[in-house]
Amino acid sequence: MAHERSSGPRLSPSSYEEDIRAVLAPRLAYFEAVARHEHVTRAAHELGVPQSTLSRAMVRLEADLGVALFARKGRTVSLTPAGRTFLGSAERALAEVEKAADSVRADADPTAGRVSFGFLHTMGSETVPALIRAFRVDHPRVRFQLVQNYGEAMIERLRAGGLDLCLTSPVPDAPDLVTRRLDEQRLRLVVPDDHRLASRRRVRLAEAADETFVTLEPGYGLRRITDDLCAEAGFTPRVAFEGEEAETLRGLVAAGLGVALLPPPAVARPGVVELTVTAPRAAREIGVAWLDGHPDTPPVAAFKRFLLSRRGNLLPD
Repeated sequence: MAHERSSGPRLSPSSYEEDIRAVLAPRLAYFEAVARHEHVTRAAHELGVPQSTLSRAMVRLEADLGVALFARKGRTVSLTPAGRTFLGSAERALAEVEKAADSVRADADPTAGRVSFGFLHTMGSETVPALIRAFRVDHPRVRFQLVQNYGEAMIERLRAGGLDLCLTSPVPDAPDLVTRRLDEQRLRLVVPDDHRLASRRRVRLAEAADETFVTLEPGYGLRRITDDLCAEAGFTPRVAFEGEEAETLRGLVAAGLGVALLPPPAVARPGVVELTVTAPRAAREIGVAWLDGHPDTPPVAAFKRFLLSRRGNLLPD
């Protein structure tokens, strides 16, 4: 039987990509089944759709593409050269869809799914490894994608869908985020071991007003906290070096290049002395953030519950 082309509008080469996807995507599986069986009725039976629905879908697909994909003889069909070319691409596209479906199902598996978790660099050596170890006692097969970054970059990644949740400081206040404060970490004034204050155990931050500071770069939460605490103490810090990692700053302090406000180290570093700051109160809040209204997979929900259960006991002693 001769194939009659539809008189409806076709997709032109200038059509928008999203229009092409909207037309082709729902029909690829239909096309692949018909091409594989070379018989419309058998393909319709496999797909669980009426034969007339499948026939109309193939006619519309050819009309939209503007090319014959099948040579027809009753309900038996065979691929044209154009149809064989299209079939190869359709099979690859369907395989990618199946692969993507398998991947998201695996990530959502309650016992072996994936959690994409962001955290500050300063929490990478002790806090996060201890948290994951404790969580995996009851969830040994859950997988983690771990991302270390500064606070603002993590929030951007959270909003873009690249993270499920993150530990950050300061705790953000934004209408599109849900945040929970989990713990507080005291900050210390770190000075070289031959510094004029090195013999002290405690110090008021104002006593360091004339010192040269080494700090994290602007945009880091700890940099903002440092600036705010110095302002509260009545001065603007004179910054000589800016870095991206707290232990690098400790090395700069040990080299006599300045002083720094930093959280406690995982391992004591030689060449520096860490002083308790008595005024103003030097601490940073650590919290967890996630997107408001964002549905959690079972492993993400389990890890979120675990983090919230650690409120007040998040940080190692």
